[in-house]
Amino acid sequence: MLNRDAILTANDLPREKVQTREWGEGAYVFVATMTGTERDSFEQTMLEGRKAGTPNLNNIRARLAVRVIVDDQGNRIFRDEDAEALGRKSAKVLDRVFEVAQRLNGLGDKDVKALEGN
Repeated sequence: MLNRDAILTANDLPREKVQTREWGEGAYVFVATMTGTERDSFEQTMLEGRKAGTPNLNNIRARLAVRVIVDDQGNRIFRDEDAEALGRKSAKVLDRVFEVAQRLNGLGDKDVKALEGN
């Protein structure tokens, strides 16, 4: 059985390189796994400004991307406020980033359904 120190020091936040050639030849970004606190904060944005019974999916790809695109040291390169501007970039690239972010962070349809119920 794991002890407290083993759990708290475990490297459980992998990141993955995603090609973004549409943003420049040979371009790529790193997509990170969010912490529990970061995911809770992201999910909270899905509840804000929503109609009763439906999550706020407006600009969802960019809103997630600004939270998970990081530099090679794992530091975010965007602020939450950048989501609107990033949302005006290629949907194809944002979808690629979004799919990796969903997989790394365990986000899927079941999570949207859970938010609908809250």
